[in-house]
Amino acid sequence: MMRMAWDNRECINKVLYDLENISFKDKNILITGGAGFLGSWICDALIANGAEIICLDNISSGLRSNISHLIDSDGFRFIEHDITKPISFNEHIDLVIHMASRASPFEFEHYPIEILKANTIGLMVSLDIAKKQNARFLYTSTSETYGNPLVIPTPESYFGNVNAVGPRGCYDEAKRCGEAYVMAYRKQYGLDTRIARIFNTYGPRIRSDGIYARAIPRFIDQALGGKPITIFGDGTQTRSFTYVTDQVEGLLKLAAYDKANGSIINIGNDKETTIIEMAKLVLDLTGSTSGITYHPLPEDDPLRRKPDISRAKEILGWRPKVTLEEGLRNTIEWFNSKTTFGG
Repeated sequence: MMRMAWDNRECINKVLYDLENISFKDKNILITGGAGFLGSWICDALIANGAEIICLDNISSGLRSNISHLIDSDGFRFIEHDITKPISFNEHIDLVIHMASRASPFEFEHYPIEILKANTIGLMVSLDIAKKQNARFLYTSTSETYGNPLVIPTPESYFGNVNAVGPRGCYDEAKRCGEAYVMAYRKQYGLDTRIARIFNTYGPRIRSDGIYARAIPRFIDQALGGKPITIFGDGTQTRSFTYVTDQVEGLLKLAAYDKANGSIINIGNDKETTIIEMAKLVLDLTGSTSGITYHPLPEDDPLRRKPDISRAKEILGWRPKVTLEEGLRNTIEWFNSKTTFGG
């Protein structure tokens, strides 16, 4: 029997159910980086929730295929544009979500200037749009603002342990600077802002090719292809693997709740998992006989990731629901469907 193409509608319906009474119906929402892995899921959820979406992306790391199913949808408009260049809109915009940025550690080496610009110049363009439109503003920052944290679990009040001039500095410091810009616009112009520090998000549509691949998609691709799993370091370093639907729910609750105005909130799984544990689970779920090879740990690679999500629970009523095993099964199913249908 031919395998059916992977469909995320059931996942999106679960997100809508978990959003309970939150409605974005008829809201005009600008999403920068909307053709990216996470951005495209946000587009899906908001379209299903009745919003009018302007998806803006320069297709540098995002993919047209992530949003191709939305192109003919009512209420969806795609604009190919680099957000570091000014752009204006005639229609009123209610919410701006700034997600535009390369985010894979392998991209840090090749595109440091683009990463810095997306989270400074590009962010200011987005903030100015929100200021002009009196729109609410959500910035997707990152756990990387904490660097290699010395406090575990890590609360939002932790200042971080970051090497500003190291190989990860272009991303870590760009996001820290971005947060400063967002707070400055809030203080100086009274902008309604909220900042999400997101942790190790994965799921269908995450890229596995070349410099874009992060640990989970790389391991799945290697396992399905019968290639050795490549682990950097000894595999004892930990991450906070957060399935994409949990992340989308958290971000949309943060965007929607009035009481979240001015908040900085960790959105991540508070279950700490080692890289070697995750790799072995991928091998088990794929039935792969691939071996594991070990390589030197990159400079400044964080040793632990575990967020304190007390603030997310208190303000948003959010907590992760999808286990790593369930999330990996869904992601592997999507990888298999890509192979079957030549995606």
